[in-house]
Amino acid sequence: MTATPLTMDGLTPILFGHAAFQYLNAGCELGLFELLQGKPDLAKEDIRQELGLAERATDILLLGTTSLGITVKEDGRYRNAPVIEKLFTDGQWSIFASVVAFEAHIVYEAQADFTESLRQNTNVGLRRIRGVGRDLYHRFHENPDIERVFYRYMRSWSELSNPFLLENGDFGSVRTVVDAGGGDAVNAIALAHAHPHLKITVMEIPASGPIARRRIEENGLSDRITVHEGDMFQDPFPQGVDCVLFSHQMVIWEPEENIALMKKAYEALAPGGRLVIFSSVSDDQGDGPLMAALDSVYFAALPAKGGMIYAWKQYEQWLQEAGFQGAKITRKADTGWTPHGIITAVK
Repeated sequence: MTATPLTMDGLTPILFGHAAFQYLNAGCELGLFELLQGKPDLAKEDIRQELGLAERATDILLLGTTSLGITVKEDGRYRNAPVIEKLFTDGQWSIFASVVAFEAHIVYEAQADFTESLRQNTNVGLRRIRGVGRDLYHRFHENPDIERVFYRYMRSWSELSNPFLLENGDFGSVRTVVDAGGGDAVNAIALAHAHPHLKITVMEIPASGPIARRRIEENGLSDRITVHEGDMFQDPFPQGVDCVLFSHQMVIWEPEENIALMKKAYEALAPGGRLVIFSSVSDDQGDGPLMAALDSVYFAALPAKGGMIYAWKQYEQWLQEAGFQGAKITRKADTGWTPHGIITAVK
C-alpha cells in the first residue's frame, strides 16, 4: 500500500484524535445529527434552542463538527455532511451511533493503557472495568450498563457486516451449525432467517446464555436455535456438526488460543464439515487497512490478554497447524468500508 506523504495538516487530526472523537460523540449524544437530518439548514440560534445548550457550548460544538467536516455551514446555516446524511438515508444511522457509543463508553478509557499494554503484551486496560473476571466478557454481569452498550454495538456491527457473510458463506450445503461465542444470537438469528433448513447451536458462557435465549424467543426461533452454555476454551463443542462458525471471535485471542479453538472445531466437525471464520482482517503485507490498525488498539488494550486484527496468512497458517489442509482453505474479502473477510476450511 502506497501512502500519501504526511503533512502537518494530516498530522494534526492524529495528534488531537481524542478531541476529534469527542465532537463526533457529542454530536451523537446531544442529538445534533438527528436534529439536522430532520431539520436541515438551521441557524446557530435555532440549534442552540433545540439542543438546550448555552451559547458558548453551541459555539464550541459547531466549531468542532464543522471544522472536522461532519457538519457543513453555508450562509450562516448548518446541515449534516453528505457522509452523515447518507448514513440516515441508507438506514444505517442507528448502527453507526451504536458503534460511537461503544467507543465512548467501553473502549475510550481503556485505550489510555494502550502503550502499557504493548509494553506488558497484555490487556492492561481491563483494569478500567470493575470486576474480577478474567476478561471483559466475564465482567459483564457486574457491569450491566456496559453489557447493554456492548451487545447493542455487537448487534449493530453484525447487522452491518452479516449481509456479506450471508451472501458469501456457503451454508446451503450444511445442516447443523455451532456459532461459537455467538453472543446474543444475532448471527444465528440472521442465518436461521436466511437458511430455513439450518439447525443452529449458540455456544456461550453461562452469564450470556439467558440473553441469547431471550433474543431467540423474541424472534420465534426456539425450535431451530438452541443455546449450549459453556466455555469454549474449557468445555467440549457439540460433536459431529457440519459447520463451526467463529464470527468476530479470533480477533480477541492470542494466536495460541486461536489454534486451540481451531483444533477443537476440527475435532467437533464431521468429515467434510467446514470451519468458517468471519471477522475483520488485515493485509498480508502488514501495512493496512487503516481501520484494521485502529481497531487493533481496542483488542490490544481491553477485552482479553492478546488480540488484534490478524492477517489472512496468519489464519491460514493456524488452520493448517490445527489439522486442516491448505488446499481446502479459501478466503473471500469484502469491498466495503469495514475490512471484513471470510476464511473457510474444510475437514
